[in-house]
Amino acid sequence: MNLTLHVWRQKNAKATGAFVTYQAKDISPDMSFLEMLDVVNEDLIAKNEEPITFDHDCREGICGACGMVINGAPHGPKQRTTTCQLHMRSFKDGDELTLEPWRAEAFPIVRDLMVDRSAFDRIIASGGFITAPTGTAQDANAIPVRKENADLAMDAAACIGCGACVAACPNASAMLFTGAKVSQLALLPQGQPERYDRVLKMVSEMDASGFGSCTNHGECASACPKGISLQNIARMNRDFVKASLTDGTRDASGDTGGAG
Repeated sequence: MNLTLHVWRQKNAKATGAFVTYQAKDISPDMSFLEMLDVVNEDLIAKNEEPITFDHDCREGICGACGMVINGAPHGPKQRTTTCQLHMRSFKDGDELTLEPWRAEAFPIVRDLMVDRSAFDRIIASGGFITAPTGTAQDANAIPVRKENADLAMDAAACIGCGACVAACPNASAMLFTGAKVSQLALLPQGQPERYDRVLKMVSEMDASGFGSCTNHGECASACPKGISLQNIARMNRDFVKASLTDGTRDASGDTGGAG
């Protein structure tokens, strides 16, 4: 199959970018989207032209590095699929594809389709962890966890931090990402001692990083390749309000445990 690509090219965050058109020829339907870009880049290198810069790592749908906007959709037209797991059989011979980086102030462009997502790292570093010394590993059944909470925590922990939620949101909000990282600890007993202090710190860092506000469009959850639920935003909002009213320690009844 043959495709026409309109690719955003930009040398760095301060440079002026523009779309450049390339032809992707003799593409196998069994190729992944990134493999197709590899073929295009090999052709550009053979012509002594600058290859297209795009982010990637595992190419197994786990790390989230491969994010880009394809025809206006983060990661492309197939739901619950990262760009590296999107195969060219999802397109037709002769299609025209427009490739763009994540568009968000908090994600400055490094080059072409690659953006700097270190803002997510700063949010995690601000409180997305447990500081209690654990020593050696405990027995798996030493701390009882309700199955409902364990399932919800695992669902939240499935977030790979790709940034598709930010790219899809008209406000470039990071609420779904932050909500997932808050929830995965807030739902477990190990996360209770720092639960309310954690949400204050992570939300504060999210705001400081330049992400927009959530206005409940729901585009974030629709674009998320791991299907992270909007319930995580609601849980984070409840914890944030509770923490704001109680100096981040405990609620009015003294409760510091349980699911939000």
